[in-house]
Amino acid sequence: MAKVYVFLADGFEEIEALAPIDIMRRGGLDVTTVSIMDTEAVQSAHGVIVLADLTFAEAGDFADADLLMLPGGMPGAANLDAHEGVRQALLRQAGEGKLVAAICAAPFVLGKLGLLRGKRATCYPGFEQYLDGADYTADLLTEDGNIITGEGPGAAFDFGYALLGRLATADVVEALKEGMRYNHLMQG
Repeated sequence: MAKVYVFLADGFEEIEALAPIDIMRRGGLDVTTVSIMDTEAVQSAHGVIVLADLTFAEAGDFADADLLMLPGGMPGAANLDAHEGVRQALLRQAGEGKLVAAICAAPFVLGKLGLLRGKRATCYPGFEQYLDGADYTADLLTEDGNIITGEGPGAAFDFGYALLGRLATADVVEALKEGMRYNHLMQG
């Protein structure tokens, strides 16, 4: 079973974290939420308190990760960017050619680390200036090699299905889209 870690920081955007987590868990992936705060309790950008599975200190070195994911939101993305442990984990993951994903404001973290140089990427409008060396697409979702980026809250479902699609079969993704009535939504 593929292993996914989702980093949560105070100020994260709820739908950008929880929709992909839900999709990936429903799809059979082993998803662990990791608080980078001092406790497992993390407060979202809109005041929702979420209890992460682990704190960063409890999580280990993430060597078993198939995917590291960053939700957006502000100041959540800035808090992720300020966390040296998160930065080092992302550099190691990308350096090994493993999957890294970020949505909304969070791709700026990848940009500041130089992980988007020569890659196509998207983000929330206004953050493209921080995507150092990237070819900014302005698309809802952009996949380039081991980097997956999403534009914002409205991209949360597409982003989640894309992540699942990288770690599960197309049949699993399609069955889940049908079961969650996503295909019906997109037809309307």
